[in-house]
Amino acid sequence: MGKLPSKAARPTAPHPTIDSPQEHWQPLSTAALTGVLVFAVAALWFGNSGERWFPLLDGANLLFHEFGHPFFGLFSASLMVYGGTLAQLIFPVATAVSFYRTGATGSFAICVIWGLQNCFNIARYMADARAQLLPLVGGGEHDWMEILSRWGWLQADTRLAAWLTALGWLGIGYCCTWLIRRWRQERRQP
Repeated sequence: MGKLPSKAARPTAPHPTIDSPQEHWQPLSTAALTGVLVFAVAALWFGNSGERWFPLLDGANLLFHEFGHPFFGLFSASLMVYGGTLAQLIFPVATAVSFYRTGATGSFAICVIWGLQNCFNIARYMADARAQLLPLVGGGEHDWMEILSRWGWLQADTRLAAWLTALGWLGIGYCCTWLIRRWRQERRQP
C-alpha cells in the first residue's frame, strides 16, 4: 500500500461556512427557496399539531431510531437506550454535513430542518417519560424514562421537552432566515 502524501502536500478544497462568500455556496433558485420554506412550514405544522407526526419524515425517523438501539447496543449495553435518539439525529446531521461540504445550499437547509424537526418528535417522547401513554414499537421499556431516571431528571421531563421544542422552532426559524438572506444576497449581486 502506498504512502499518503503529507497533509501539507494534499490539495484542499475550500469548504463553505454559513456566512462564507457567495461563491462557496451553490446558487439558490426561487423555486428551491420556495420548496425549502414549504418543507419548513410543513415540519413546523406536523411536528406541533395533532399527533405530532410528519408523514414524510417520521416513518424514516422511527426506522433510524429503532435501528440505533441494537447498533449502539453492540458497543455497550448502557448505550443501547441512547442509540435510538442518537441514530435518529445522526442521519440528518450526516447528510447535512455532506451537503455543507459541497455547498449545496437548498439540500443543506432541508437536512438541517429535518434534523431540527426531530426535536419535536423527541420532545413528545421525552414529555411522556413519566406518563408513558405513547404506544411503543414492540413494547419494551420507555427510552426517555430510562435516560432521565439515570440522570435524576425524570421530574423535569416536560420542562426538558418544552426546551427541546423551543430549540426546534428557533433552529428552523434561523435556518429559514439564513436561507432567505442568502437568496436575497444572490439577487443583489451583478
